[in-house]
Amino acid sequence: MTTQAHTGHHNHGAHGDHAAHAAHDAHADHAAHAGHDQHADHAAHADHVAHGAHAAHTHGGHDGGVPGGLQVTQDGYTLDLAEKIVTTGETEFRFRILGPDGLPATEFDAIHDKELHLIVVQRELTGFWHVHPERQADGTWTVRLNLPAAGAYRAFTDIAPRALGRTITLGADFAIAGDYRPGTAPEPERTFTIDGYEVTLDGDLVAGEGRLLTLTVRKDGELVTDLQPYLAAYGHLVILRAGDLAYVHVHPNGEPGDGVTAPGPDVTFHTAVPGRGTYRLFLDFKHGDQVRTAAFTLPTV
Repeated sequence: MTTQAHTGHHNHGAHGDHAAHAAHDAHADHAAHAGHDQHADHAAHADHVAHGAHAAHTHGGHDGGVPGGLQVTQDGYTLDLAEKIVTTGETEFRFRILGPDGLPATEFDAIHDKELHLIVVQRELTGFWHVHPERQADGTWTVRLNLPAAGAYRAFTDIAPRALGRTITLGADFAIAGDYRPGTAPEPERTFTIDGYEVTLDGDLVAGEGRLLTLTVRKDGELVTDLQPYLAAYGHLVILRAGDLAYVHVHPNGEPGDGVTAPGPDVTFHTAVPGRGTYRLFLDFKHGDQVRTAAFTLPTV
């Protein structure tokens, strides 16, 4: 099955504005944090990440024990989609973030250079879009999306409302009308190829435990040692559980320019998932001035 590419408002040269193709382009804008190049540092973060909490490298936290992204409302903030049913093809996707007073929130702290990160997935986790909408003066966010197939979808927003003082992830369902043929998530896999690149995944997901995942990038069989930063990171990882779409968004260990983090071929993440299950992992990386996504399916062990 194919991981769809993205539509958005950032220009990436040949990809235009996150142009939609089946080439899996994705848009990571997630900075890591310096000082975590040594694995010993990660133990201190294990408990926080294992609970999906707001650890240094992770979005998609618990609220009262609920994994990230499963709630349309959290801490008084609500993801309000303008339309719950849309049509296939090019569409203007619109939504608001309503604050505790029921009015559109307009003040957000930046998360890795953006006020809001929007991730859209098909329920079967075969399609994935990571884009950055523009906020209008009235608090409405808009972005052009090219959604090619009918079916059930979910939208996630990573936001840090200024009044709240921390990051939360909201999620809401919508659907695309048309001839829908339900499917399942792709079978487990640890190698992904795209445009001559081969990305391999090393490591395991263990329910309730923080573990290291390392993704290694090759191009035409050669190790890539000159990955490009995309908004201050060499990669970012979104992890979604098949079935309920519990959401974890992880940033890599180390950051470009910290003096210790190499620009490939390995991108390493300290990762934990909220429970047992089969997960779909989407890695964004940039090389040759283009951003691509490698997708993997991995069950917990």
